[in-house]
Amino acid sequence: MTTNPDKPDGAAAVVADGFGLKGPRGWVFRGITFEAAPGSLVAIEGPSGSGRTCLLLALSGRMKPTEGHAEVAGLRLPRKMAAVRRISALGPVPGVSDLDPALTVAEHLRERALLQRRFDGSLKMLLRSPAERRATARARIDTALAAAGLDLDTLEKGERTSVRDLERLEALRLSVALALIGRPRLLAVDDTDLKLSDADRAEAWELLRSVAASGITVLAVCSEAPKDALRISPTATATATPAPAAPVSRAKHARPEPAAGPAAATSGTAKAAKDIKAVPVTPVTKTTKVAEAPAPAEPATPPTAEGDAAAETTTTTTEKRDADALAEACRA
Repeated sequence: MTTNPDKPDGAAAVVADGFGLKGPRGWVFRGITFEAAPGSLVAIEGPSGSGRTCLLLALSGRMKPTEGHAEVAGLRLPRKMAAVRRISALGPVPGVSDLDPALTVAEHLRERALLQRRFDGSLKMLLRSPAERRATARARIDTALAAAGLDLDTLEKGERTSVRDLERLEALRLSVALALIGRPRLLAVDDTDLKLSDADRAEAWELLRSVAASGITVLAVCSEAPKDALRISPTATATATPAPAAPVSRAKHARPEPAAGPAAATSGTAKAAKDIKAVPVTPVTKTTKVAEAPAPAEPATPPTAEGDAAAETTTTTTEKRDADALAEACRA
């Protein structure tokens, strides 16, 4: 496999070992290790804010890593970042390679063809006649549009359709076509499945599979990767550095806690008693507390006149009943 960046033909193998990037607020991603064969479909999977876009830009030579290393077509990162940029291309990456909504599809295509000829054209290409250069540029554009599956005749106004009038999937196809004009060996696509329906998402992945099958290694950022892709998750593979333990605030006369064990417990108790003796005690006026006498038992309810009268009535009634019974017996 050739590693000459001036030869764009052929896919690029991507290898990472302990790849990491640290920003002002900490690690963006860390510990990324994988190996992708040439022509692979690599899905960088994770939620938004997990460092997936930064990983995509670092693997394509657009961001300088902090630790570890990676190789793209044998070009080592971060040492060969410029060479990796020459053999890679960016699809849609928000804030980096956005489409201009005010331009038409044809204007975007012509602009990219001119830039390609200006910065990546060989000396032999520059010596050709203007007609030959235009024909070569037109052939590259047609090839890129066919590979991206974008038919200009199906658009509302053809090639004069403004970018702002494109559907999400159509804009994705246009971005991929613009990237393929330069015949890259590595294609990096961000937000592959963003704001796409299930049917459009399936078409987007089918597009990237066809690009990979043509011999171009594809790196695609997504929230949910297809089963046939090589999955890389920055949140799963990154290893955060544990934060140092916060210093424990201790009092001026504090002592470390004793080790476990009976002897240590005895020593700790004695030391604690010693510390207590060393602490000055503020004198307090001593007061004698008189013990409260237990409450006396409640006396029995004293007899009352009404109770005596009731008792006498009961006795009289009983005696009268006995006398009547005796008299009845005598008469019998």
